[in-house]
Parts: sequence; structure tokens; C-alpha cells
Amino acid sequence: SGGGLEPSGSGAFTPASWMLYLVTDARACAPRSVIEVVAEAVAGGVSVVQLREKGLPDRELLRISEDLREITSRAGIPLIMNDRADLALLAQADGVHLGQDDLPLPLARRILGSGAIIGISTHDPEEARAAEREGALYAGIGAFAATSTKADARSPGGVELVKRVRAAVGLPLVAIGGINAANAAAAVLAGADAVAVASAVMGAADPQAAAAEILGIVREARRERERRGTGK
Repeated sequence: SGGGLEPSGSGAFTPASWMLYLVTDARACAPRSVIEVVAEAVAGGVSVVQLREKGLPDRELLRISEDLREITSRAGIPLIMNDRADLALLAQADGVHLGQDDLPLPLARRILGSGAIIGISTHDPEEARAAEREGALYAGIGAFAATSTKADARSPGGVELVKRVRAAVGLPLVAIGGINAANAAAAVLAGADAVAVASAVMGAADPQAAAAEILGIVREARRERERRGTGK
């Protein structure tokens, strides 16, 4: 899809089907380029890519997003821009991921149109309910574990936080914050549909193998949850 903004009902563009949500992190993958590492991770089975590089100027973000757009389009998966609905539009990304202090969701929706995927970072059941009311297509929930990627990350809520949010909303949930191969299953068994990873894949010596490993763990945990009858 060259133009982005696929209808959110189609396959990979439906957040409920996501398992492995990759968040870019240039510092974790240095000296390799974000583009190179994302390409390898996507080959490992990533479901969706979020461009999140807080320190970069807009022009540089747009340049990187063009290359990422090619990678995600070829793979048939969505590209999400962190925070910036305006840049998501210019980059022909498939949507935007908003923090609690970013543009309100209805305004982001006005900029990006009805086909865009819009997700929101949430930290408790109340924020998740608000995201659902406003029409978010998924909620990020965290921080799950301690993370070095985000300077202002809240203290980790772990399994209990995911369980509480899962009980509160029907939205697809992406657990985020310090997730790796060791704790991904716990997040999914607690009720997350997907896990977001940054350094666990971006910083891996073999990003393709790291992505494939965590994807396998998530897939198995989702099956296990369905077997237990706690799946949605």
C-alpha cells in the first residue's frame, strides 16, 4: 500500500491481530542504522513498527520514515508515528501513537482521517477507559517492567496493571516498557494482546532472531490464554 492509511479492518492493520510491536531506538542499535535494524526485525516477524526518535529534528524523522515506509509496505504491516499526527500525515504513515500529553485523539483523527490507526499510551484503567471512549484502536499499557528507553517512565506495574486494564476495557492492549524474551509471556498471559519491544530487538546482535524468538513466545502465550479460556 503506497499511500498508507489502509482501512483498519484489513488483516495486519487490525491491532487485535498484532503480537510484536517494534518501537525504534537509534541509541540501542548504534552504530547500525535504524533502517538496517528495522529491516532485519521485520524479517523476524514484527507486526507493526513505531518510529519513535525523540531527539531528532522533523526533517530527519521524515527522511527515516520514508525508508521505513518502504520496509513496512513491502512486509504489508503498518507504520505508526510516535506523538506527531502532522508528521504521520506527511510521512503517509498508517497512524499515530499518542501520549497522555500529546494532541487529543479527536484532533489527531481530524488530521489523519477515519482510516488511520490511533493508539494511546495509558497507565491505569481510567486512562484506558478514556482512550476507548475517544475511539482509540488500541491502548499501550505500561510501564510493564523497568526500562532504560524512556527517561520519564513510571514505576513498573507488571502483571497486575495489565490484569486491571484488561478487566476495564475491550480494546486491544499492547504491553510496553522493559519487555524482552524473559517476561513477554507473563504480559500476554495477564491479558495483553501484543508486546512492544525497543532495546530487546533494536539492541540485539541479531535483530531478526530476537524478533522471531519473542514473536514465538507471544504466539504461544496467546494460545495458552485461549486454552485457559481467559482470551477475549
